[in-house]
Amino acid sequence: MILGIETSCDETAAALLTGDGEVRASIVASQAELHARYGGVVPEVASRRHLELVLPVIREALATAEVDLPAVERIAVTRGPGLVGALLIGLSAAKAIAWARRLTLVPVDHLHGHVASLYLGPHPLEPPFLCLLASGGHTLLLDVQDRASFRRLGTTLDDAAGEAFDKGARLLGLGYPGGAAIDRLAREGDAEAFSFPVARVPGLDFSFSGVKTALLYTVRGLAPGELERRRADLAAGYQRAIVRALVERTREAARSTGARRIAVVGGVAANSELRAALGDAVLAPLAFCTDNAAMIASAGRYAEAVAYPDYLALDAYT
Repeated sequence: MILGIETSCDETAAALLTGDGEVRASIVASQAELHARYGGVVPEVASRRHLELVLPVIREALATAEVDLPAVERIAVTRGPGLVGALLIGLSAAKAIAWARRLTLVPVDHLHGHVASLYLGPHPLEPPFLCLLASGGHTLLLDVQDRASFRRLGTTLDDAAGEAFDKGARLLGLGYPGGAAIDRLAREGDAEAFSFPVARVPGLDFSFSGVKTALLYTVRGLAPGELERRRADLAAGYQRAIVRALVERTREAARSTGARRIAVVGGVAANSELRAALGDAVLAPLAFCTDNAAMIASAGRYAEAVAYPDYLALDAYT
C-alpha cells in the first residue's frame, strides 16, 4: 500500500494506492474558492491553507480506503516543481510519517506524476507513447519509452496553456479558475466570430503569449456593451486558438517521432474541445487530470525510493 501526498499548488491531496495501481482512495481539497478573490493563486495563502488541510486530508484518505497507517508500506510525495512553500508542507508531512514508521520515502517529480496518471487501473497504458502534458504551469511534449522516465521533445517558450486560459478568463471577467469557465462559456459562442493567432515557433515548442495579447487588444477595442454581448464568441475563438496550437504541434510531434499512440494528461486535458479534437488519443481520466495524489502514488511505484532516514535531508524545488 502506497500513501501519496500532493501539495504543489492549490490542491491538498492524499491517496491510497495498491502496488498494482488500484486506487483505494483519492481525496482532493481544492483552494480554488479561496484564491478566486485574488484572481489567481497567492503562494503564501496557499501554503498556510495546506498546513491546515494536509493532516485532515490524509486521515480522510485512510478512512476512505478503510486502512490504518500501519498498512502503509511506502510514502510518495511531490518534491517539485511547484510553489516552494506549498511543496514543503507536503514534503514535511511525508517525512514525518515515513520517519515515525521507519518507511522508505519516494520523492516524485510532479510532471512524472501527471504521466503516471495513465498507469492507474483498471486499464493502464503501456509505453511507448507520445504524451502531451498541458496544465496551469507546464506545456510539454514527452517521448515516453518506459514508466520510470520520459524524454522532453518540446515545451512552452512563455505561458503554459493552462496559464493562458486563466489569464484569458481574467480579461473576459470570468474569474478563477479560468480554464473551466472559458470551456463552459465557449459552448455558447461562435469560434469563427473572432480570429486569434496560432504561434509558429521552431521545433516542437509552444508559445501562447501572442494569443493572450491578441485577446487583450480585442477586448480593449470593444465597447463595454459590445464586450458583454460578444463574451461567449471571444471565449470560443480564444479556446479554439489554444486547442489548435496544442493539437497541431502534437500531431506534428507524432509524425516526426513515428509515435503510434498519443496520450494527454494535465489539467488542460479536461478541456472538452481538446478531448474532442484528440479523440483518438488516450486521455487521462477526468478525475486525475487536475492535481491529485493518486498520480503521485502511481509515480511512486517507479521512481527511486530513499531509505530511512536519508530522506530527512530532501528539499523541495521549483
